[in-house]
Amino acid sequence: MAKIKPAVEATPYTGERTSKNYAFVDAVARKNVGLTVANIRRDSPVLAAMEASGAIKIAGAMYNLETGVIDFFGG
Repeated sequence: MAKIKPAVEATPYTGERTSKNYAFVDAVARKNVGLTVANIRRDSPVLAAMEASGAIKIAGAMYNLETGVIDFFGG
């Protein structure tokens, strides 16, 4: 729970904020991907510099188990 807590707290959501609510869980998971990408950029100067120079692209994504579709996030 401790590792996902920042994403839970940072997720704006007006409905039921429980693990039983799929929409909330999905919103938290998406927020977690964004926070993780931001942390990589912040915590790895080497990767951040490589991205800034165009050598690599740091991107977040989520895999849908039901459809097999990968949803890449801009950033």
